[in-house]
Amino acid sequence: MRYPRRTSARADRFFAGLVASAGYFVLFALAGAAISMFWGGREAITTFGFDFFTSSNWDVGAGQFGAAVAIFGTLVSATIAMLIAVPISFGIALFLTEVAPNWLRGPVAAAIELLAGIPSIIYGMWGLFVLAPYLGEHIYPWVNDNLGELPLIGALFQGPPIGIGLLTAGLVLAVMVIPFTSSVMREVFLTVPTRLKESAYALGSTKWEVAWDIVLPYTRTAVIGGVFLGLGRALGETMAVTFVIGNAYNISASLLEPGTSIASSIANEFAEAVDPLHKSALLALGFVLFVITFVVLSISRLMLRQLKRREGTV
Repeated sequence: MRYPRRTSARADRFFAGLVASAGYFVLFALAGAAISMFWGGREAITTFGFDFFTSSNWDVGAGQFGAAVAIFGTLVSATIAMLIAVPISFGIALFLTEVAPNWLRGPVAAAIELLAGIPSIIYGMWGLFVLAPYLGEHIYPWVNDNLGELPLIGALFQGPPIGIGLLTAGLVLAVMVIPFTSSVMREVFLTVPTRLKESAYALGSTKWEVAWDIVLPYTRTAVIGGVFLGLGRALGETMAVTFVIGNAYNISASLLEPGTSIASSIANEFAEAVDPLHKSALLALGFVLFVITFVVLSISRLMLRQLKRREGTV
């Protein structure tokens, strides 16, 4: 059955408007969230000015609020998580696509997807009741005694082995990020044409050479995108970090010391914020986290665009 051309054109315009409205809805929701957080935090920003972003003083009783400690903890814990998660995710994806036997690939891939579906509060409880005591009793004392004496980097591993702190938060975040990043890498590794890999093997290449010289260059754009998606997850994680980071407003060179993050500060204090300035400071923290995430994702888009341009000129 053929529809009249006028009816088909009207249906196409309706469909185009429908999908365009869905895209615009995302932009409006994003802009609305940013504006609402900025408007809610305007009192704190106007009261403290630029010192709000650089001061480490967070004293609710004195009405003094600075975001530097929370920003520092957010960036450090997310960086630790990505330094751990990215190589492990690459290894998992490479194992599932190039090394593992066929009968093992399905169960391992399903297990990774199940890890991605576990609520963050479960990760936080596991980190607090299982990981933190084990680290504080068996790992951190050795780290403090041995790595703490090293030049240059020794200050990073000196501190009380209490089990909670920035390093523990980074470890928990890494466990949470690995399923997402490894799943993305695995899917893009599967898109590599089999002929390319078979040609490399025929020329005598090893599995590592095929992965480094064929698979990774072919999929590097998507891999970088997956890494930045995992970084966005690490930056915005709330409950798991709240359980294990220590929630202390201090900046220390030691990764074993307790700290705080933007998300954990908001989660801990927003329900009890009575003073309007206190509540405004927490909303301003939310706006800062939004800006940090937006900057990170923008950098990833610029990197991907540069990679596409280079690929187009080759």
